[in-house]
Amino acid sequence: MSKELMAAMQLLEEEKGIKPEVIKEALESALTLAYKKNYDQAQNVEVVFDEKTGEIKVYSVKEVVEVNYDSTLEISLEEALKINRAYEIGDTIKFEVTPKDFGRIATQTAKHVVMQRIREAERDIIYEEYIDYEDEILTGTVERTDQRNVYVNIGRVEAILPASEQIPTEEFEIEERIKVYVAKVERTSKGPQIVISRAHPDFLRRLFEQEVPEIYDGIVEIKSIAREAGDRSKVAVYSHEANIDPVGTCVGPRGSRVQSIVSELNGENMDIVEWNEDPAVFIRNAMNPAEVIEVAFNEDDHTCIVVVPDSQLSLAIGKRGQNARLAARLTGYKIDIKSETNYADYLAEQADLQATQADLDGEAALDSMDPEEPVQMGDAVEDLPDSADESLIAADDLVNESVDEAEALADLRLQQDQNEQVLDPEEVEDQISEVEESTETDYETLVDQVQASEESEDHLDSE
Repeated sequence: MSKELMAAMQLLEEEKGIKPEVIKEALESALTLAYKKNYDQAQNVEVVFDEKTGEIKVYSVKEVVEVNYDSTLEISLEEALKINRAYEIGDTIKFEVTPKDFGRIATQTAKHVVMQRIREAERDIIYEEYIDYEDEILTGTVERTDQRNVYVNIGRVEAILPASEQIPTEEFEIEERIKVYVAKVERTSKGPQIVISRAHPDFLRRLFEQEVPEIYDGIVEIKSIAREAGDRSKVAVYSHEANIDPVGTCVGPRGSRVQSIVSELNGENMDIVEWNEDPAVFIRNAMNPAEVIEVAFNEDDHTCIVVVPDSQLSLAIGKRGQNARLAARLTGYKIDIKSETNYADYLAEQADLQATQADLDGEAALDSMDPEEPVQMGDAVEDLPDSADESLIAADDLVNESVDEAEALADLRLQQDQNEQVLDPEEVEDQISEVEESTETDYETLVDQVQASEESEDHLDSE
């Protein structure tokens, strides 16, 4: 058994990559359990496996104590000193208890436990190996299929390609070699489970990295991807160098680079657009092949209205809304597409709504006023003296103007009489008297008006 076990350990290391130390630890643990089970021993035992000779020995480990209460676990100091006078309380002593018939039953039990440990170690090795391939592309061989899943051999393990991660239009044949994207590596009770994909957006990203050296080197960057596997994808790219066209770089000479990717994806349509930090420009590019007239944003809910010509509304929306849907995923905005005519109607409707709202706000403000609120008379009373002062000033000016006009009229008539050489003194005096009487009458009327205004002012002041 010893030689066979040594040969088996060496073979496992070569084929499975399991270190002998792992097998040795599993073997010693298994033999300890087998000994306790088959020999009904509760004592503290230790199994030692010699890697050089292949011998297996079982030891009972006992602790040196002052007084021995359990002979299976302890040994008194007196008995320990008989073995070796250097022992002290607290030391441990090993006694070999290897049974002569430590044979078939123990070996079978040890075999099962060792195999279990070997499987666990192998699973750990596979997990540690393939966890490094997560988010990468591997090439595998189709081994078998069922109604939902495809099982692909990717080296040391069989990976699962679920129906949800398959391209709907694809069918696989046994032994067919395909490229797959390692989407997830996880531990399970049955060992590491590796889920692969061909529908994942990052599968497309990795394909571009393989086909376009500028993307792999970081000169051109893929900013975002929107994909409906097997039908159509949109890829936004950006160049970190001004003299390099990101779209042309990805397309390649005569479309050779992108055509290689399309062939790998079973004819999936590909739209490559240029990314821009200005959302309006980016959305215009993302709506390709439709022409965009205007982009109106509503940053509160991260939405926008895209206005297109009436003739291109169907093109902008796409088949079953696909173009609009992919553009929204690519840009991260919720996009509402409107034709020019519909957008004009929309603006008119919004203007009417705003006007109606303004009227409602005005009526609400009037309704909120209290009709029984007392009127403040102080301000009105304070304004009256200013009005009265203005009336008095106007009256004085009018009196002065009337007197001036009367004197001017008298002078004019006197001059006319002199020119006509009618120099009768009595007639001149009569004319002057008439003018003065008329002037006095007008003046008295104005004075009465001024006095009435002053009396009104005094009355208000007294109130």
